[in-house]
Amino acid sequence: MKRLIAGAAAALSAAWLLAGCAGGQTGRPGTAASNAPSTPASDYRPVENIVTGAARTRAKSHTELGLAYLEAGNVAVALDEGRQALRDDSSYGPAYNLMGLAHMYLQERQQARENFEKALRLSPSDPDINNNFGWFLCQSGEHARAMELFNTAIKNPLYAHPTRPYTNAGLCAAEAGDLAGAEVNFLRAINADPDNLQALYNLAALFYRRANYYEARKYLSDFHAKTDPVAESLWLAVRIERKLGDKASESGFAGQLRRRFAGTPQHQALMQGNYD
Repeated sequence: MKRLIAGAAAALSAAWLLAGCAGGQTGRPGTAASNAPSTPASDYRPVENIVTGAARTRAKSHTELGLAYLEAGNVAVALDEGRQALRDDSSYGPAYNLMGLAHMYLQERQQARENFEKALRLSPSDPDINNNFGWFLCQSGEHARAMELFNTAIKNPLYAHPTRPYTNAGLCAAEAGDLAGAEVNFLRAINADPDNLQALYNLAALFYRRANYYEARKYLSDFHAKTDPVAESLWLAVRIERKLGDKASESGFAGQLRRRFAGTPQHQALMQGNYD
C-alpha cells in the first residue's frame, strides 16, 4: 500500500506558482524582461488547473492512506482520511469508494450505498469501485446488478487484480443458487491467481455441495498445501473423507480439528456427529 507523501506535490506546485509570479513579464503590456524566453501560448497552464491537480494529488494520498488504515481495522481514522480527501477534491471517485467500504464495515448500509453510488457515477470504469460496490449489492441480495458490476471490473484490461471480482462473482452466484456459474468464476479466479486461497476453499466447498467429492478433495488439498489449515477447512476435509470412505484420512483431519480448534463450532459439530 502506498504511503502518504505529506503534501509534497502540493508544495512543489505552490512553489512553481510563486516563482512564476515573481519573475517573467512585468509592468505594462508590450514590455518584457530582457532575455526572457518566448513561450508559446499553448504552453501556459491556467492557475486553477494546477491547483486542481495539487488537490487531486492530496485527495489520492489521503484515500490511499485511509485504505491502509481500513485494512488494519482502524475505521475511525480511515473515515477521517476519506473526509479529508473529499475536502481536497469532492469529485474524486476513489475517496467515495473508501467511505463506502468504511460504512459497510460499520454496517451503516445506507451511507455505504450512497457513497458507492457517488463513486460509480464519478468513476464508472474503475474496477475496484465496481468490484466493491458489487460485493455490497450481493450482500444486499441484489445479485443481478452485482454480477453486472463484477463483469465490468473483470473486463477492464488494465485491472491488475481480476482474481478479486472473479472470486466475488463466484460467491455471489453461489448465494443466488447458480452453482454452475459459481464454479466457472472460481476456476477463473484460480486461473488468474493459483494462490487465491479464498477461491480454492470455496471451490472445494462447492464441489462437496455438488457431491463431487474427488474434485473437492483436490482443491482442498491445494488449499492446505499453500496455507495452514483452519477450523473450517479441517471440518470440510473430515466430511469429504467421510463421503469417500477413507477412514484413516477422516480420523487424521478430525484429530487435528480436536487438537487445534477445540471449542469452535466446527469442533462442536464433530463431537455431536452433525456431519451435514
